[in-house]
Amino acid sequence: MHVIDNIKTIHDGWGRFHLVTMKSPDGSEHPRQVEDHGDATCVLPYDPERRVVTLVRQPRAGPLFVGADALLLEAPAGVTDGEDPADAARREAMEETGLRLSDLEPAGALWTMPGCATEKMHLYLAAYGSADRVGAGGGAEDEHEEIEVVEISAAEAVRQAASGEICDMKTVFLLQALRLRRPEVF
Repeated sequence: MHVIDNIKTIHDGWGRFHLVTMKSPDGSEHPRQVEDHGDATCVLPYDPERRVVTLVRQPRAGPLFVGADALLLEAPAGVTDGEDPADAARREAMEETGLRLSDLEPAGALWTMPGCATEKMHLYLAAYGSADRVGAGGGAEDEHEEIEVVEISAAEAVRQAASGEICDMKTVFLLQALRLRRPEVF
């Protein structure tokens, strides 16, 4: 059985970064780095009548760090902070897009980067209508997220995912899930 041993925390902030030793069943030891901030959630809001999806555009440090465009078009997402993942998805959608979502359709719970992170992403689809837009969105003020709310046709979003313009993995996954489960939206 594989086990983790010798955990050394090198940073404890929003996320925790650890140096660990992974022991294999044969007794060999392998140094690893682990980032831990807990589970996360992501929801793709879509209006089935108008055949649009609501995404957010915001700057991301990771792509910028390697010289890529910092502005990514994504489905609303965030850490669960110990909440039920569906409740966290509703909270994130409200904060980021101003949409009040009720019924969420689970689309999976997947490890995002199992080689180096503990994050498991809980993914949802959520239908909405015009009456569900109850706020401006833009993110929580104290988080400095610089979020722009973007409503786009579902067909255009899939085209942008296919061309690489939308290059966020969780968003591409959810667009494909929506396309498979609700083809009439396209």
